[in-house]
Amino acid sequence: MKLAGRVVLVTGASRGIGAATARLLARNGARVAVNYHQSDEAAGVVVQAITAEGGQAMAVRADVRDAAAVTAMVRQIEEGLGPVDTLVANASIRFPTVPFVEMPWEGFEAKLVGELKAAFHCCKAVVPGMIERRRGCIVVVSSGLSRRPGLGFSAHTTAKSGLDGLAKSLALELGPQGIRVNVVAPGLTRTDAIAHMSEQALAGAGRGTPLGRVGEPEDVAGAVLMLVSDEARFVTGTYLPVSGGSLML
Repeated sequence: MKLAGRVVLVTGASRGIGAATARLLARNGARVAVNYHQSDEAAGVVVQAITAEGGQAMAVRADVRDAAAVTAMVRQIEEGLGPVDTLVANASIRFPTVPFVEMPWEGFEAKLVGELKAAFHCCKAVVPGMIERRRGCIVVVSSGLSRRPGLGFSAHTTAKSGLDGLAKSLALELGPQGIRVNVVAPGLTRTDAIAHMSEQALAGAGRGTPLGRVGEPEDVAGAVLMLVSDEARFVTGTYLPVSGGSLML
């Protein structure tokens, strides 16, 4: 039980990478807050899965782009589970996948500002308590596209690059207070975001990686577990690709 006694907030945890992460961290002893924005049912399924395995979790609804909503959410978590000592900033903002020349500023701005607001507000809400306790851990879920752009992904690449920069800045500033901040960068992973891709296309993409397949949400969750565990106590400011080797730094 690597995370026994820990209280973890996972944003965007009702599905995909967030849901897999919430379940894995709970399986390792953490009390987990499952943040979601819209789907009560999906968040409830994640919580039920955790409790069925003997874990402790609660669903907390909040638009993490809204500072007041985040403050209220963290207060609710503290009352239900205890002070948050680990944050997994996973919530992602939808964006249009179009060439730059067709990208409207409104869509670009919503992605860029939304991603940064989500991480900023959550960090602002939990970091003061971490500083007071002189212990904390933050993992930001970015994307391999922040280092290797793709056609039609200008908004996504820019937003995730901003998250990478924020994480490095926080690692530098918060390290003296005992708080570690790292980034995981998934490659192509089976989530709702790629549900439009055929199995043939996914198999072809997988053959382009050294490990011969695309990622699963559980692969990313495993990397998060590694970074939040005490075994990684001397790791901060790092950018960890979880891509089967398709991105090597």
